[in-house]
Amino acid sequence: MTDAAGAWFDRAAGIMAATPDAVDSAQLAKLLARHYGLEGQITLLASEIERTADVALPDERQLILKTSSWDGAADSFAFQSTTLAALHGAPGIHVPAVLPTLEGDLMFEDGGVRGYLQTRLTGEALHQLAPSAARGRQIGAAVGALSRALAEVSAPGAQRPVLWNIACWPRLMQFAEDLPDGPVRPLVHTAMEDHLHRTLPLLAQVPWQITHNDPSPHNMLQTPHGIGFIDFGDGGYSPRLQDLAIASSHFVSDPALPLGGAEHLIAGYARVQPLTGPECQLLVGLIRARQAAMILINHWRARLFPAEAAYITKNVARAVRGLQILAPLTPAAAEAAVRAAHDDTLCDRLTG
Repeated sequence: MTDAAGAWFDRAAGIMAATPDAVDSAQLAKLLARHYGLEGQITLLASEIERTADVALPDERQLILKTSSWDGAADSFAFQSTTLAALHGAPGIHVPAVLPTLEGDLMFEDGGVRGYLQTRLTGEALHQLAPSAARGRQIGAAVGALSRALAEVSAPGAQRPVLWNIACWPRLMQFAEDLPDGPVRPLVHTAMEDHLHRTLPLLAQVPWQITHNDPSPHNMLQTPHGIGFIDFGDGGYSPRLQDLAIASSHFVSDPALPLGGAEHLIAGYARVQPLTGPECQLLVGLIRARQAAMILINHWRARLFPAEAAYITKNVARAVRGLQILAPLTPAAAEAAVRAAHDDTLCDRLTG
């Protein structure tokens, strides 16, 4: 890999290793009043890099204020706010709306602090709901609709350094020393080796576009109108397939099924966005690599921030379980299982 790729990775890792801004509610209240002419009850929320706060207005509206003073905040917030604004009003897409500043801008800069304000989606996070085949298909269809909508979006900062971006995955094994002893180590190693030697060389054969890059059960809500998506902070330019792979990686839990339950998401997705042949071939490898990436990055960050370890590693056990279920699959069996889920959907469409 080139020195430029190494420098890009180092910058992305440096961002994730930085301590979040120290900020208090009084400071946020001043920014809210100065740039939006609003006042309300402010509550700080858990977040990795950027500061996220809930804003309860006197008229009972709830908003989310995101702020940061780190160097990459301008690119990150430009990407997030532009992408959300572009998706606003897209048919079947449920995402927060960005509120313009008093000057009519999507974001603000104030003494080195940048930020933007958005509405707060009403709904229940999917990690609080029991999984089912029907819900899996609903999630898959929503991710497919989001992928189609994002294909039309162009946003600044789409290629900024993000450690969760697929471009960083080949270098993540340098975090392996932070993995716990036991069976997780060989599972992660095998998944990353397969990604490096099987998946990576074929990624040029699939469509690339802007993706959400983190449609996890914590970032998807069951709203009154359908599945909604929040937190586009890890989004960027990736294979279109990434969002299906990432969403699916969180729902591999049933060892009685070849793909552990990811079949349901694949079926729902394919109804909206049919997979290409290369996408069918690569999907399970991407799911496993994402699970391995989650385990590596989160154990590394948990060592850096032990006080936040419980929050940081909230999805790790699910990723380990998913890797265990998918590990026995050969590449041929994995592709066949994806095609079976996909073809079942096609049959449903032809006979329904």
